[in-house]
Amino acid sequence: MSAKVIDGKAFAAGLRERIGREVARLKQAGGFTPGLAVVLVGEDPASQVYVRSKGKSTVEVGMNSFEHKLDAATPEAELLALVDTLNKDPAVHGILVQLPLPRHIDEAKVLAAIVPEKDVDGFHVVNAGKLATGAKDAIVPCTPLGSLMLLKDTLGDLTGKSAVVVGRSNIVGKPMAQLLIKESCTVTVAHSKTRDLPAVVRGADIVVAAVGRAEMVKGDWIKPGATVIDVGINRVTGADGKGKLVGDVDYASAAQVAGAITPVPGGVGPMTIACLLANTLIAACRAKGLAEPKL
Repeated sequence: MSAKVIDGKAFAAGLRERIGREVARLKQAGGFTPGLAVVLVGEDPASQVYVRSKGKSTVEVGMNSFEHKLDAATPEAELLALVDTLNKDPAVHGILVQLPLPRHIDEAKVLAAIVPEKDVDGFHVVNAGKLATGAKDAIVPCTPLGSLMLLKDTLGDLTGKSAVVVGRSNIVGKPMAQLLIKESCTVTVAHSKTRDLPAVVRGADIVVAAVGRAEMVKGDWIKPGATVIDVGINRVTGADGKGKLVGDVDYASAAQVAGAITPVPGGVGPMTIACLLANTLIAACRAKGLAEPKL
């Protein structure tokens, strides 16, 4: 058996195209342009790459991109003042503060300072609470949202399916579980302290791996025919001595058992930025009192 490869790159390209059409329509009919502000503190190489990619993607779909790059030594109060300014700026509909932040800055305080209506990362406790209670206006974290889109595109109706989420982070694991519950799945959240983790995973129709350990989930953990969403992005050294990206799932063995699986790279990764743009578009429509687009 060889699993169907879930092409997140292609799905994300289609989503960005649909977002671009909606942005063009808003410009023509509504006379306004959605705007995304991204704040980078310091010079973390990976963060710089992410911010450049987000800025480029924002412009490509026709949105306004506002980039704020601050020195690593920037005081917390100065960052909070910038967030307050962006909260009040009517041209900014989405705010993203790139993580991680320097150690002297309290990440929780900064994320809490973003008004929930502009929290396009979906990390604010208000949005987390809305998601947990099933509120329709929750802004959902981008990676879980993208993962759910891929699952529904692959499987259709998820009702009644057994799902295991490996990982319990606030960014992926917990919101992913809430989204699957909303889709009427029976959900187990597993983690490093789960007893007999392979057996728990083996019982699932859907496996979402978001634990941050390279190739931890093996093929013999997977139920034959299950759908596997690999959220992990880990840089490892290959047999040739060169660096390469792998997921949290041992792709080679899992692909022989699963019914469908996301690759790394090219699976969930491209969906994250596409969903960030989708969240910004939706936030802009809400700010203007317009109907939310069907993406």
